[in-house]
Amino acid sequence: MRTASILGLISDTHGRLRPEALTALQRSDLIIHAGDVGKPEILDQLRSIAPVVAIRGNIDKGAWADELQPTAVVEAQSARIYVIHDVKQLDLNPSPAGINIVISGHSHKPGQSKCSGVLYINPGSAGPRRFRLPITVARLDLGVLPWNVEFIPIGWHSNRSVRD
Repeated sequence: MRTASILGLISDTHGRLRPEALTALQRSDLIIHAGDVGKPEILDQLRSIAPVVAIRGNIDKGAWADELQPTAVVEAQSARIYVIHDVKQLDLNPSPAGINIVISGHSHKPGQSKCSGVLYINPGSAGPRRFRLPITVARLDLGVLPWNVEFIPIGWHSNRSVRD
């Protein structure tokens, strides 16, 4: 989707899609799910907002998940984006391959970094809370330079341990 400017980034839903995540992803031109979807209904709900590119994560099993690829390449605006669930399994050197952005999940830790001119983004986990990590999605704006990444907390956040 070459014309997409605002990308909604989500990962590690583990079968749970919170209403706050759907709200945060509104106005996305394209949604990228970086794996561990959990169940196919999650993708149907996301498709009600925007087109979806989703990859298979390590918990995605069954016939529905067999239709998902382990990686994807997305072209949006002037960016070439590589999507993989676990960045530690990256088996190519993104920069020489013409990749500008790598989007991953798996660790449940939201963050961004830059290495050799490549922007690495993990939107964090939008599913059940794990450990004491925040529940987040992200928005990537490719319509501005430098590209802008915004992490959006969803749910209740505190330093106290909560069960949800």
